[in-house]
Amino acid sequence: MGKRRKPSPPSRARLAVLTTAVAGSAVLASGTAHAEPAPTLASVKEQVDRLNEEAEQAIERFNGFQEKQQKLQGEANRIQEKVARGQDALNELRTQLGVVGAEQYRNNGIDPGVQLMLDSDPASYLGRASVQDQVAGSWTSLLKRAQDEQRKLDQERAEATATLADLDAVGASLNAQKNEIQGKLAQSEALLNKLSAEERARINAQEAADKAKAAAQQAAAVERAKAAEKEAAEKEAAEKARAAAKETAGKGAAPQTAAPQPPAANTPAPVANTPAPPAAGGRAAAIVQFAYAQLGKPYGWSKTGPSSFDCSGLTGAAYRAADVSLPRTSQEQWKVGTRIGRGDLQPGDLVFFYPDLHHVGVYIGDGKMIHAPRTGKNIEVLSIGVMPYMGAVRP
Repeated sequence: MGKRRKPSPPSRARLAVLTTAVAGSAVLASGTAHAEPAPTLASVKEQVDRLNEEAEQAIERFNGFQEKQQKLQGEANRIQEKVARGQDALNELRTQLGVVGAEQYRNNGIDPGVQLMLDSDPASYLGRASVQDQVAGSWTSLLKRAQDEQRKLDQERAEATATLADLDAVGASLNAQKNEIQGKLAQSEALLNKLSAEERARINAQEAADKAKAAAQQAAAVERAKAAEKEAAEKEAAEKARAAAKETAGKGAAPQTAAPQPPAANTPAPVANTPAPPAAGGRAAAIVQFAYAQLGKPYGWSKTGPSSFDCSGLTGAAYRAADVSLPRTSQEQWKVGTRIGRGDLQPGDLVFFYPDLHHVGVYIGDGKMIHAPRTGKNIEVLSIGVMPYMGAVRP
């Protein structure tokens, strides 16, 4: 057999070509593996809206924990004051016990029978003996009171310890919610900061268009409801007129038709967009007028005024203007008062949104409300059809 020839090594030129090809393939593969499509404006807006909604949910939880913290702090202060008063009372009883004990020691050093035999004035001794019995009775009474005060003091100290532990736990939850809120808002701001001014303007324009569309749909629904109500009223009136005419004809008298009355000269024209606040007077008027006065003020999370508000802070302040106290959070405000159907809404009612009821506003009429929207926005008038409507309450 002939010897096999070893393959000749590749030339330098060939090596250079192979190296370049492999490197190019690696770069291409790397680029393909790590390339991420740029987020669209729609996806950025969706993420920002989601983060802001999650932040508002956390804000209402924060408000609830803050209210609980304030109540617990007041309770802890009250209990600690009771403990201090109890300790003072116990110290006073101990002082009295010391005095009575010393008196007993001085008077009971000799057997009572011996004292009577040696006393030159038995009547005086018997009087002193009666006093000693009284001292003994005082000792027993004081001792029982001191024991009762000690037990009471121990219970109050245990109650204070438990309340302070609850206060610490609520404080930790409060800090956790605060961190969550700040994190959500920071994420939202970071997403918006990646956009150009033009892209931000487009997002704002889209948001305004969405609100206008929802408002138009709400207005159309209101008009349809009014038309149906008017048609039903006209039908009912016509039926009543026919019944009256039939009854009059049966009595042999000609039916009388009332002449139509012209409209009053000073009747104001209906407002096309935002309803005007009601005239002064009444609880609902005070609530709505307060809400109108806050228009344009900034949203401030966990704020209850006067310069900024969150959603439940605004509704709570509006009701305080009418001397009505509401709970701090939207979920708790939902539990106060009478549930109102959407068709029975009146200005001043509270309207609630989202399945967990984390948003609330003040209804002002014509399907609109005044509400504090979210961080970065101002208090505004908005159609109640823009957000997922859950119901209404009249406290």
